[in-house]
This record gives sequence, structure tokens and C-alpha cells, in this order.
Amino acid sequence: MLMIRLQRVGRKNDPSFRVVVTDSRNSTKSGKFVEIVGSYDARKGEPQLKAERIQYWLSKGAKTSDTVHNLLVKKGIFSGSTIDVSKKPKTPAESVAAPVSAA
Repeated sequence: MLMIRLQRVGRKNDPSFRVVVTDSRNSTKSGKFVEIVGSYDARKGEPQLKAERIQYWLSKGAKTSDTVHNLLVKKGIFSGSTIDVSKKPKTPAESVAAPVSAA
């Protein structure tokens, strides 16, 4: 399945990201992608997005990550409400407490 997500390309302590279309099975750090459809400089806060190409990939069935979804909603490319990404658990193991054995 194709995903539209962020790929970090900035130096240490200088976060900047590419918005890429990639296979969901690829790692975010693998560098493999189908197409670059924009960029996002976290310090400036203003993303540069290719709206026409994003609409094309969405029509082909690509899904967006939650953060990219929020960027698209803020730019007006995608209609809908934003997703609260701050409350999502990082991994499923963190949300489930480990059982304590009685010794």
C-alpha cells in the first residue's frame, strides 16, 4: 500500500522533511520512495506541497500519515478535521502494562 509521509532530511538539531510517496513496508529511513511531493521545514512551519500530485496519488489509493493529513488539512488540500497525534501511543507495548508475576 502506498503512503504519503514525512522523511527527515535535515542536519542534527535542524529538522526539515520531505513529503514523499512510498510503499508502507519501506522504513522511513530507507531512502526509498516513489516521488517527492513536497517539503516541510519545521523551523519555518510552512510546508511547500505539490497539491496536484498529492491529489493524484490520493486518487490512486495512497493513504496519508496522521501528521501529513494535518498538514494537508491546514493547507486546504484535504477537507476534514485534524487528527490529534499527541495522544497516540508510540508503540502498542507502551499502552499495555506488563503483567506482574506473584513470587
